Parts: sequence; structure tokens; C-alpha cells
Amino acid sequence: MSPLLIAALGALMVATAFLSGLFGMAGGLILIGVLLAILPLPSAMVLHAITQMASNGWRALLWRKHIRWRPVAVYMIGVALALALWSITRYVPDKPVALLLLGVTPFMARLMPKSIKPNPDSIWQGAFYGSACMGLMLMTGVSGPLMDTFFLGGGYDRRETVATKATCQVASHLTKLIYFGGIIDQAASLDPMVAAVAVAASMLGTSLARRILEAMSDQQFRTWANRLITTVAGYYIIYGGWLVLAGNTASAQ
Repeated sequence: MSPLLIAALGALMVATAFLSGLFGMAGGLILIGVLLAILPLPSAMVLHAITQMASNGWRALLWRKHIRWRPVAVYMIGVALALALWSITRYVPDKPVALLLLGVTPFMARLMPKSIKPNPDSIWQGAFYGSACMGLMLMTGVSGPLMDTFFLGGGYDRRETVATKATCQVASHLTKLIYFGGIIDQAASLDPMVAAVAVAASMLGTSLARRILEAMSDQQFRTWANRLITTVAGYYIIYGGWLVLAGNTASAQ
């Protein structure tokens, strides 16, 4: 990888880490798309995992006093279950299916009856969402808006939401690193220089977002976070649907 490309990736990683540091979401969604365009899939997943572990790990450290540890522990049970299942099946869906899954799931969560709406403090929901989000991550590289919808469903303030979700994301991306770097393709390689730039850029972007997050109100955080989820989910549905239609048209010709 050329020095110019490494520098460009570093700038992108600062920007995406800043976005994730502000809302706890979205940055990874943008980054994985770029990495998949320039790297083989296993290498892209490995680099993305390292970048997101650094970004979320630093974010969790900065807000460590606000982490809700019980939801984290329950969520990790779901992560372990998903890894066990995917290690056996090694199922990888077509790209249109993965995109549609990412787009539809947050809307499904919002349509659930009030009695079972997303609640990070629920043990069975934590395990279920942990397994579902990890499954999506192993299929698409990211856990998507579903994880964001789950944590916004609780009564946490913005700091607790960002800190707890970041801690869960560290476990999720570590699992993804093990899966793609050890189970799927043990030969997946990564330039140490690129890895170092990824870690430094992720920490810088996360640090830059801290002051702005402090200045936001909880209402502003929830409003803009929900808008961001809806926008990203809608994009995935439109893009996935277009790919399905394009594929059907090509098959019919």
C-alpha cells in the first residue's frame, strides 16, 4: 500500500472515528465500505476490526465511569453463541440480502410491542441482540443500526449509551478478528504500518469528539442518533432492493 493511500486512509479513519465518538455509530459503516473496495475481504475485515477495536476501546476508556457492566456481560453471552454457530456453518449471504437485513432490522425493533421494546437491561434481550448483532457483523462486517436501536431503547443518558455500546463493540470486533483472521482465512495479512496508523487515527478522532458530546443534551443526542439510524437503514434498504432488482433483471435476460 502506497504512502499516499495510507495517509488518505488515516484521514478517513480520523473522520469516521469522530463520527462514532459523537454518536457511537455510523463511522464503522462508512469505513467498511471503503476498505472492501480496496482490499480483499478477509484483509478488509481484519483491518476494520483492528480500527474499530482501537476506536471503541479508547472511547470506552474515556467514558469508563459511565459503562453499564451488566448489559455488557449479557451481550457477550450472545456474541459467544453467534461465534459458535457461525464457526460451524460459515454462512455468508449474498450482498443484497446482507444489506436488506441491515436496513430492515432497526424498523422491526421499533415495531415490536411496547412490552418487549428494546431494553438493554433485559437479560434475554441482551443475549438475543448480542447474538443477532454478532451474526450481522460476521455476515456484513458491521452490526448495523440494530445495535444502535437496542441501546437507544434503554433509559441511559448519552454518556452511558456511548460507553456501554463501545465496550460491547470491542468484544464484537475482537470476535470478528478471530473469525476472519483465524477461522475463515488464516492467511489474511495486514501491513504493520497500516495497523499503527489505524490505531492512532481512531484514537485521535474519538478524542476530538469528546468535547462536543459533552456539550450536547441527551435529547439532542437521541434525536440526531435516531435520525442517523433511519437514514442509514433507509439507504441499505434502497441499495439492497436495487441490487436484487438488478440481479433479477440480469437473470431474466
